[in-house]
Amino acid sequence: MERAGPPVGACSAEVDRIVLVTVLLYDNPVSGNCHKVRLIFGLLGVEFERRELSVVDRSDRATVLDGLSPSLNVPTVVLEDGRPLAESNAILWYFADGTRYLPDDPYERAQVLQWMFFEQYKHEPGIAVVRFWVAISDDPPPAAEIEARRSAGYAALEAMERHLSDHEYFVGERFTIADIALYPYTQVAPEGGFDLEPYPAVRRWLARVAAQPGVFPLTPR
Repeated sequence: MERAGPPVGACSAEVDRIVLVTVLLYDNPVSGNCHKVRLIFGLLGVEFERRELSVVDRSDRATVLDGLSPSLNVPTVVLEDGRPLAESNAILWYFADGTRYLPDDPYERAQVLQWMFFEQYKHEPGIAVVRFWVAISDDPPPAAEIEARRSAGYAALEAMERHLSDHEYFVGERFTIADIALYPYTQVAPEGGFDLEPYPAVRRWLARVAAQPGVFPLTPR
């Protein structure tokens, strides 16, 4: 068993609430999707047991995750009562509901979903996939395919820059799971060959998120 949270030495008092449950997390340390879950667990004080699965060798996925995750992907959690839940943003929503990390206002909740869908449909396919290909995979695709994906990643960064030029955070001018969803893979985008220098608003936002009590970085490759 371990407690999600910031590195040793951070103030354990700086959590939003303490949840006295133990959750099983199927995890990988280089996955930004898994990092989202470790972040919300740390912020909320959720105790969890961690089981690591490879993001390169997926040969054991059906054996381990069948019946737990429709896509056999990490992260997947098993709640204390035995119910499984897969997909990083669904897990974020479940645990954040009723806390300061997910607004009560219906419109702001819809805005959170807007950015979480953006993260999965525009941001993650363009940025996370390129990072995986160039920094993690043993069998990357041809360079032309990588560059096409990288162009899509830059388009996602440009959308973020436009929004963050006028806002400190993505929803309601405060830190929410919309920021948690977008933070990990943006933080490590340079590992995929992305230059963040032309995106000053994104870089300021990254610094603001990193300064939040309880937030810790995705360990670089």
